[in-house]
Amino acid sequence: MSIEPRHTPVLADRVLALLAPALDQPNAVLIDATLGHGGHSELALNAFPELTVIGLDRDLSAIELSAQRLAQFGSRVILVHAVYDRIPEVLADNNFSGVQGILFDLGVSSMQLDEPERGFSYSVDTFLDMRMDQSSGITAAEVLNTYEPGQLVRILRNYGDEKFATRIVERVIRERKVEPFDHSARLVDLIREAIPAAARRTGGNPAKRTFQALRIEVNSELTVLERAIPLAIDSLAVGGRIVAMSYQSLEDKIVKQVFTQRSVANVPHDLPVIPDAAKPELRLLTRSSEKATEQEIHQNPRSASVRLRAAERIRIRDLSEKREGFAA
Repeated sequence: MSIEPRHTPVLADRVLALLAPALDQPNAVLIDATLGHGGHSELALNAFPELTVIGLDRDLSAIELSAQRLAQFGSRVILVHAVYDRIPEVLADNNFSGVQGILFDLGVSSMQLDEPERGFSYSVDTFLDMRMDQSSGITAAEVLNTYEPGQLVRILRNYGDEKFATRIVERVIRERKVEPFDHSARLVDLIREAIPAAARRTGGNPAKRTFQALRIEVNSELTVLERAIPLAIDSLAVGGRIVAMSYQSLEDKIVKQVFTQRSVANVPHDLPVIPDAAKPELRLLTRSSEKATEQEIHQNPRSASVRLRAAERIRIRDLSEKREGFAA
C-alpha cells in the first residue's frame, strides 16, 4: 500500500491553531479520533516535537497506511484499531488519563471514497458494502435486502433527508423479491426511476441522499457520535481542547448540542450565585460553526461542506458533587 498522500487534510492550519495552546507543552497527548490517512496527525507531530499522538480508526486499511506514513515518529505514535466511542478504554489500556487535545474529522474519508470496492460511491458499479470496518458488521446490501419497509423509510428520511423515501423503498421492496440487491448500479438506476423527473434535473446525483443514509446506518455513525463526544470531553485535562469537523447537518447538530450543554451553567437564569457543581465545563472557542474559505475549497474541494467547532475544557466535573435542584 502506497504511503503517498491521497488528499490534503481539511482546515489543517485552523485545526493546528486551535489545538496549539494545549499541545505546545511537554508530554502533551493528542487523540486523533478519526485517523484516516494520518494527515492531521503528521502535521501536529511535526509542529509539536514533544507531542504523542494516539490515532484511532475503525478502518484497518487506514491504520496500515498511517503506520507507514507516521513510522518516522517512532514511539510518539500509538495506533489503535477502534471506534472513537472507545476513547476511555484506549486511554486506560495505554496508561493515559487526561489528554491535551482531541480531533474528530467525521464522515467517510477520501481514502474510502477513492477505493471503489468499498461501496461508498454511487458513481461506479461495485458491491454495496459501505462498512468502514470491513472485518465486522452488516453491509448496505444486507440492509436493503432484510430491513422492513418502515425501517428503510425511516433511515432514508432521517439520515438522508430524502423526500421521496417512500417511493424509493416501495421500489426496493418490489425489486428485492425478484433478486436481492448486491451492486450499486442497480440501486442508482432504481432511485432515478423512483423519483419524479423534475427532481432528477436538480441537486446532483439523486442517489447521493440514499447512499449517505445507508452509510450512516451501516456504521451506526450518529449513535456512536452521540456516545463519543461526551466521552471525549470527559477525557480532556483542564486546558485541553477538542476540535470536531462535521460534513453533514446531523453530525454538526450532535456536536453543537453537547458543546452547548457543557459550556453553560446548569442553573436557573435568575440564580444570584452559581454553585460549583453547576459551573460550565467548557469554553467555546468558535462562536458558531466555521466554514472553509473559498481559497481552501478551491485547493481542497472536500472542505466545501465542512463545519468546524472547537472548545476548551475549563473545569473537571466531580461526579460525586451533589447537584440538588439541578439537572444532572
